Amino acid sequence: MSLHKQFSRRNSSSLALAAALAAVPSFAFAQDAAPVDDPKQDQAIIVTGFRASLESAVNKKKRAEQIVESVSAEDIGKLPDASIAESIARLPGLTSQRVNGRSNAISIRGFAPDFSTTLLNGREQTSTGDNRAVEYDQYPSEVINAVNVYKTPMASLVGQGLSGTVDMRTIRPLDTGKRIVTVGARGVYADLGKLNKGSDDKGFRVNGMYVDQFANDTLGIALGASYNDEPYQVQEFNSWGYADAADGNKVIGGSKSYNTSSKLKRLGLNGTLQWRPSANFTSTIDAFYSNFKDDQIKRGIELPLYWSSATLDPGYTVEDGLINSGSFSNVKGVLRNDVFQRHAKLYSFGWNNEWKGDDGWTAMFDASYSKTDRNELTIESYSGTGRAGEGATDTIGFTSAARGTTFTHDLDYGDWSQILLTSPQGWGGTQIGTDGTAIYGGQDGYYNNRKIKDELWQFRTEVKKELDSSFLSSIQAGMNYTSHSKTLVPEEYFLGLAANTDGTVSVEVPEQYRLGTTNLKYLGLGNVISYNPLDLIRDGIYNLVPNPTGDVVSKGYAIREKLMTGYLQANIKSQIGAAELTGNVGVQAIWTDQNSSGGSAAPNLDPVTGEQILNPNGSPSYFYATRRSSTDYLDVLPSLNLSLRFPSDFVVRFAAAREIIRPRLDDMRASLEYGYTFTDGVAVVTGSSGNPDLRPWRANALDLTFEKYFAAKGYIAAQFFWKELKSYIYNQDVVIDSSTLALPDPGNGYTVSPIAVINVPVNGQGGKLYGVEVAGTLPFDAFTSALSGFGVTGSVAYTQSKIHPMPGEAASALPGYSKWVANGTAFFEKWGFNLRGSVRYRSTFIGEVSGFAANRQRRRAQPETIVDAQIGYDFQPGSALEGLSLYIQGQNLTNAPFVTTNPGDSRQIIDYQRYGARYLAGFTYKF
Repeated sequence: MSLHKQFSRRNSSSLALAAALAAVPSFAFAQDAAPVDDPKQDQAIIVTGFRASLESAVNKKKRAEQIVESVSAEDIGKLPDASIAESIARLPGLTSQRVNGRSNAISIRGFAPDFSTTLLNGREQTSTGDNRAVEYDQYPSEVINAVNVYKTPMASLVGQGLSGTVDMRTIRPLDTGKRIVTVGARGVYADLGKLNKGSDDKGFRVNGMYVDQFANDTLGIALGASYNDEPYQVQEFNSWGYADAADGNKVIGGSKSYNTSSKLKRLGLNGTLQWRPSANFTSTIDAFYSNFKDDQIKRGIELPLYWSSATLDPGYTVEDGLINSGSFSNVKGVLRNDVFQRHAKLYSFGWNNEWKGDDGWTAMFDASYSKTDRNELTIESYSGTGRAGEGATDTIGFTSAARGTTFTHDLDYGDWSQILLTSPQGWGGTQIGTDGTAIYGGQDGYYNNRKIKDELWQFRTEVKKELDSSFLSSIQAGMNYTSHSKTLVPEEYFLGLAANTDGTVSVEVPEQYRLGTTNLKYLGLGNVISYNPLDLIRDGIYNLVPNPTGDVVSKGYAIREKLMTGYLQANIKSQIGAAELTGNVGVQAIWTDQNSSGGSAAPNLDPVTGEQILNPNGSPSYFYATRRSSTDYLDVLPSLNLSLRFPSDFVVRFAAAREIIRPRLDDMRASLEYGYTFTDGVAVVTGSSGNPDLRPWRANALDLTFEKYFAAKGYIAAQFFWKELKSYIYNQDVVIDSSTLALPDPGNGYTVSPIAVINVPVNGQGGKLYGVEVAGTLPFDAFTSALSGFGVTGSVAYTQSKIHPMPGEAASALPGYSKWVANGTAFFEKWGFNLRGSVRYRSTFIGEVSGFAANRQRRRAQPETIVDAQIGYDFQPGSALEGLSLYIQGQNLTNAPFVTTNPGDSRQIIDYQRYGARYLAGFTYKF
C-alpha cells in the first residue's frame, strides 16, 4: 500500500499532530532525500504523526543513493518554527549560529554558511544576505513540504555547494492526490519582557494551506500563506576589547551595551499549478513571494574607558593578569538610541516541463527566476551631558566576570534635563558634506543605508534513457545556464543637529518625542532616555550631511556571473552475489564568466603643499575612478556515489567527488580604497580591494558510511568523511603595477612608486578537514511492545580541521567550525498525547557578527547548549474536535547565552547576549 493511501485511511487528527510539533523536537531526520529531478519521491514523505514520519525517513534513508539528511513533509510543512534553520540544525553534522535569538544560517560539517548553497525545488536562489548563503528566516516553514540536505554531490545536482547543498521542496498537488485544507495559529511570549519602550513581548503567527485537484485529476493547485508578527528581545553586553594597562595587566577598554528589541514581520505566499494532460507529460508552475521586515531598536550606553581620556583609579583588583574590578573617573558616556531596519522582498518563479516516454526516454526543461530587493538601514543617535569638553563626567565602577562587565554610576542617565542630544565625544569633528551642508564639533549620529539588488536567471534541459542492462539502470545528460547579478549601493550621512550652527549647541529632546526611559538593570546602569531617531530625522531636528570621504564609494560594487554547466551521469543498479549495488557516476563541467565593477577614491592633493584640496563648497575633494575587470575559467567535477545493500538490512555507502563553491561576492568586488604612504620623496600606493579574478574554493572529498536498520522503524549509522581543500581564500598584501591604477598627483613634489601594495583576497593553500558522524532513530517498540510510543533520535558529530584560514593562523580558526556537534530528542506519542524534549550542543567556534556598516566581524564563540520541549494533544477520531491539535512549547528553556571572547583568554568577554526563553501556544486544524 502506498504512503498516500495510508495517509488517506488514517485519521486527520494524527495529521494535525505534525503541525503541532515544537520548533526543536519537530523534525524527522535521516540520511535521505529524493533526487532533485524526482519530485514524486519527495511527496512520499507525507505521513501521519511523528513516529510514522520517522519510519518514512528511515525507509527513504535506506533507498537513498547519496549521503543526504532530510526533514519530512508533515514535520516541516506545518512546523511552528521561527525559521527552517531551527529544524535542520538538528540533522547529523549540521548546526546553526543564533542571531538576535533565532537561527537563520546553517553550517554543514564544520564549514561556514558561505560553503553551502540552497535551492528551492532544485533551483538556485538569490539571498537576503550580502553573499550567497540563504538566510532561512526569509522562508516560512509552513509553505515548505520537505528539506533535503545533500552531503555528497552528483553530476545532475546543479548549483551544489562544497560542504553541502540544501534543497527546499514545496508540495506537488497532483502527486498528493487529495484535497487538503489546513489552518493554524500560535501565540508567542518572550520572557525577557519589554526591554525597550514601545517594544512587545507577545506576538503571533497564522498560516493556511489549500491543495486540490480538478478536471479528472489532470489539474492541481496548491496555495499556502503564512504571516507572522513576532518579537525578539536581547540583553546585549559588548566590550570594545581589553587594553594593556600601565602595570601590564589587561583591563576593559570600553563598553557598548544595549537593550535590543526586534519585531519580525513576514508575509510568505506560495503557489503551485500543475497540469498533467496525459500520463506522459507534466507541466508545473511555482511561485514564491516573501515580504520580510526586521525592525530593531537598540538603547544603551557606550562607555569609553581605558581607551579614552578617562582615568583608571588606584585600588583596582587583579586576578591572573586581568583587572577584574575597579573604577574609572572622568568618564564621558555616549547614550545610544539606535535603529536597525532590514526590509527585503524576495520573488521566485519556476516553470518545469517533463515528458516521460513509453520507450524509456525522459526529457525535461526548466526555467526559473529569483530576485531579492533589500534595504538595510542603520541609524546611530547620540546623547550625553554636553559636547566634547563640556558637561558633567561620571565615575564608573566596573566588575568584569563570566557574564561580561557590570557597572556602577553616579549620573542619572534618565534625566531629560541633563542628558541632551549632542556629540559627547566629538567623533568625526567638523565635516562639510558634498552638498555643502555641515556638522560642527562632532557628529550627533550616523545614517547608513545599504541598497542591495540580487537577480538570478536559470535555464536547464535534460534527457534521460532507461537501459536494459545488468549494471546500468539509466543514463542522463543535461545543460544548465545561470546568470547571476548582485549590486550594492551605499548611502552614508552624518547626523547633525539643525540647531547646532557653531559647534557649541546641545538640545534637550523635545517633549513630543520622549518615550520614557529604558532600564539597563542587567548592566547596573539604571535608566536611560528613550526616543526614536527616525522621528527626529523626519521632523528636521537632525540634518543629514552626506559623508564626503571616499571610502563610501569603494564599498559599492556590481558583480555578474554567467555559468554554463554540462553534465553526464550514469545510474547503477546491479547484483553482486546476494547484495545489490546501486548509485551513480558522472561528471559536471562548469564554464564561469565573472565580471566585476566598482569605484576607487583617493584624496586630491595640492601639488605644491601636498594637502588635500577642498571643493568650492568647502568639502574635501577626491579623485574618483571606475574599475572593471573580468575573468573566465573551467571546472571539471567528477562524482561517484555507491551503495552496497545486503539482505540483512545493512548498507555500506561510498562517495568520491571534486567539489567547489564560488567565492563570496563581496570578495570579488573591483572597488578599491587607497591612499599614499610618503617616504624619501616617493609616494607608495597602499590600500585594500576585492579581487575580480578570484577562483572558487576547490576540494577533493571522500565519504564512507555504514548503516544498520531495525524492523524498518529505526536505524543506526556511522558516517566518515574527508575533504582536502586544494585552495582556500584569504586576504594578503600583493604587489601590483601602480601604472594600472588611475591615480591623482600625490603633490609636494613626490614621485609615485612603480609598485602598489594592496590587500586583497587571494587563492592560497588549503588544508584538510575530516570527521565522523554517528546518528540513529530508535523507536523502542522495535525492540519491545512494552515501550510502545517511546523513542529517541539524535546524532553526534566530531570534526577535525587542518585548514588554516590565514597563513600562520591556528587550524581550528575556520569560521563556523565546531569540533563537536550533538543533538538528541526523546519522545512519547500515543493515545493522542505527544511529549518531547530536545537538546542541541556545539563546541566553541568562530562566529560571525555584524559590525557597523554591516561589515562582518569574526569572534571566538563559547560552547552552547540549547534545550527545548513540547507537550501536545490531538483530538481522536470520533470526537467532536477531530482534526484539531493543540500544543504548548518552550524554546531555549535554560536561557543559553551567545558568548564571544578574546582569543587566548576566555575571561575577556567581548559579547554576552541573553535571549531568554520563548513560550508558544497554538493549534492546527485539518478539515
